[in-house]
Amino acid sequence: MAKRFVFLDRDGVINKDSPDYVKSWSEFEFLPGSLDAIRLLTEKKYQVVIITNQSIINRKMASFDDLEFIHAMMKKAVKEAGGEIKDIFFCPHTPEDGCSCRKPEPGLILQARNKYGIDVSNVVMVGDSAKDIECARRAGCRYAILVKTGNYEQAVSALKEKKICPDHIARNLYEAAGWIIANMDNCPDNCN
Repeated sequence: MAKRFVFLDRDGVINKDSPDYVKSWSEFEFLPGSLDAIRLLTEKKYQVVIITNQSIINRKMASFDDLEFIHAMMKKAVKEAGGEIKDIFFCPHTPEDGCSCRKPEPGLILQARNKYGIDVSNVVMVGDSAKDIECARRAGCRYAILVKTGNYEQAVSALKEKKICPDHIARNLYEAAGWIIANMDNCPDNCN
């Protein structure tokens, strides 16, 4: 069986989002059930890849080293809980930078695809914002799941305005993981 991948947004999906941004490990707080969700996906042989906008870099609110430390500590906590994060792709740019890697642009997913030879048409993207769902659509992901743990209210109205629908809405990442396992595991062998 080919390797199966799941793309996850970070802030608002794995950890609590903040209007002031998550700039240090002391500001990072896992959402209830997110560690269990990643453990569950790992146990079911999914490769978990984080796809995240981190404009704190270009806003000069944190350095690359600060972000690397947050991610190292996050990966360590996930591993201690029985899960694994395969890789993290992040965009350091602000919306004004006009880059191709900042969601809703598909650049980060395309980087992951190129690095790991991923067939994105068989991948699920989980996010809490309209940017995540739109990014999944632009990249050609099979499913896009919206979780209610982050920017859900704004996401629903923004998606409605753009006439984009998520394939599933979940209360949190744990519920999303259950949906992924139920729906992707029922695929014929050739679609994984």
